[in-house]
Amino acid sequence: MTKKYLVNLNQQQRRAVRHGLNTKKPDHRPLLVLAGAGTGKTELVTHRAAHLILKGTSAHRILLLAFGRLAAGEMTGRVKNIIASVNGTKVDLPWSGTFHSIGTRLLRQYARQVGLQPSFSVLDKADASSLMNTVRSDLGVASKSPSFPDTKTSSAIYSYMVNSQRSLKRTLTSHYPECRGWLQQLKKVFAAYEKKKRRQNVVDFDDLLSFWLTLMRHDKLGPKISSRFDHVLVDEYQDTNRLQAKILSKLKPDGRGLMVVGDDWQAIYSFRAATIRNIMRFPKQFCPRARIIKLEQNYRSTQPILEACNAVIALSQEGYAKTLRSDRRSNVKPGLIKVADDRAQANMIAQQILNARNQGVALKDQAVLFREGGLSTQLELELTRRRVSFRKFGGFKFLEAAPIKAVISLLRWCENPRDRLAGVRVLQLLPDIGSARATKLLDQLDGSFGEKDLSRVVVPPTAVQAWAALVRLVLAVRTSSQPWPRGLALVRQWCAPHLRRKYGSSAASLADLDQLERLAKNYASCERFLTELSLDPPDATDGTNPTSGDDYVVLSTIHSAKGREWPIVRVLSAVEGVLPSKLATSAAGIEEERRLFYVAMSRAKDQLQVYVPGCLFLAYHAGGPGQHHVGLKRSRFIPPSIFPFFEHRNFAKKPQR
Repeated sequence: MTKKYLVNLNQQQRRAVRHGLNTKKPDHRPLLVLAGAGTGKTELVTHRAAHLILKGTSAHRILLLAFGRLAAGEMTGRVKNIIASVNGTKVDLPWSGTFHSIGTRLLRQYARQVGLQPSFSVLDKADASSLMNTVRSDLGVASKSPSFPDTKTSSAIYSYMVNSQRSLKRTLTSHYPECRGWLQQLKKVFAAYEKKKRRQNVVDFDDLLSFWLTLMRHDKLGPKISSRFDHVLVDEYQDTNRLQAKILSKLKPDGRGLMVVGDDWQAIYSFRAATIRNIMRFPKQFCPRARIIKLEQNYRSTQPILEACNAVIALSQEGYAKTLRSDRRSNVKPGLIKVADDRAQANMIAQQILNARNQGVALKDQAVLFREGGLSTQLELELTRRRVSFRKFGGFKFLEAAPIKAVISLLRWCENPRDRLAGVRVLQLLPDIGSARATKLLDQLDGSFGEKDLSRVVVPPTAVQAWAALVRLVLAVRTSSQPWPRGLALVRQWCAPHLRRKYGSSAASLADLDQLERLAKNYASCERFLTELSLDPPDATDGTNPTSGDDYVVLSTIHSAKGREWPIVRVLSAVEGVLPSKLATSAAGIEEERRLFYVAMSRAKDQLQVYVPGCLFLAYHAGGPGQHHVGLKRSRFIPPSIFPFFEHRNFAKKPQR
């Protein structure tokens, strides 16, 4: 008899939820759930966790891993709600979070075993890049040869090497062939980078996973950590890299209690070192082999949209066979719309957005997706001209603003006195203190924050008063018994006059600080707040329209749109050189671009429109000035064989500029 809380699940979902819990025929195989787009993946994972708890598993012995803080929080909340609806009890899921947040928590507990202090700081990407730049400067590699990989490239090479678990030589050969000549110099840079991190008691994102694997490989600690969890549930398994897969294999070497959920058709993050190979190899990884359950009942899109999605992805050269189906019938096929150029594309989309709004479709229910951020520029201009509010995802992060970085750095420095990046940024807020002098002041402190240590520091006469106030602030924050976020309020109060002097009294900056304080209220401590902001910072850029209130069109890169859905989706520029990207030259790269196009299409619930401009500005296609057009062909992902799944409209005219 089906439990009441499982009634709304379909047969395949219930099979996955109940896997291994039949006492008459126990099945201890690991489980791979292939969940197609819109098939209720989150419902499955949350009901599986709730079912385990209701069947007697302690919530403290379930490790629930998701990608993204919001996704983890949503799943945790749903599990709690299901259990409360069944027996009225409240449960705590202490081990629910992202890979990086769980790695951070374990590292706090066992920091000393890997040569860290538990008070270590987590560098965000910008600060990790700054530290990498410092190392490059210290070693003089950049000054000796201007062609040496820049800071951004050096950081990307290092991160890919760690997450892919490849040697530096192999990383350069496969992904950065233009940098192969710098193998020995890069080895020195990365060794110095790691040494400097340890000296300052800081870690970057990659450390959170690599140290977790180090703990799992420890003869005593590995089994101890593994024995904490009876069940490990992993969401979005297709997005894992080799480092994460190794962690999971150490957590559950025989696969017992391990369930991974993912969709090989949505594996689109190879640039982050994620690999589709993890989900493809998973069944063969264990003995006995993993059980496979497919979810193909789609609850998002209409059947015509799914038929077009199925047709596009069916041409892929790799992946598990699946056929998405829907009970949502419709006579409206996805539109394949040919236009003259990117300006015509922008004009038509802007007008259709307004037409849909006039027909009762809110702006927020309409999304425009694109392969690269620069492709939306023409549309942004047109929406602004027509006073249509928009919000762009995949762009600027408000935490990167200088005043916000200053406040965050001061909090980090109070938490970890050895964090020199944070200390330098804070000290430069003081009058007449630049980078060099700030570094010398930190040398005087030598990572100590005792009252005597702080009082001995000699600062310029113009900074004496501000330094005294800073000393009082640091001591107050570090010793305060006031509940969080009282410390943030104190820090903001001290920073205010220095920020005004340094950056001016910008209303935008004040609004950003207000937003930061609102975010802080969602966390129990300063350490938790700083860690989560570093791991998963908010990212969105607003278009302006004072008359539209909170309603706005969503503009998003396809990568940033994954996991979301809208009633109406419009896909920009489905042409060669864009989808697939001109940078995708290998067979594997082309297949990932096909999956990216599939992800964009499968975000649509009711209407899908794919645009094919005959030409684009050179500025968007090849990085040059927008002086003339570049003629383009329709994407190879929409060959004539799948034309019947689209409604064709041709508005192309000879472009006039």
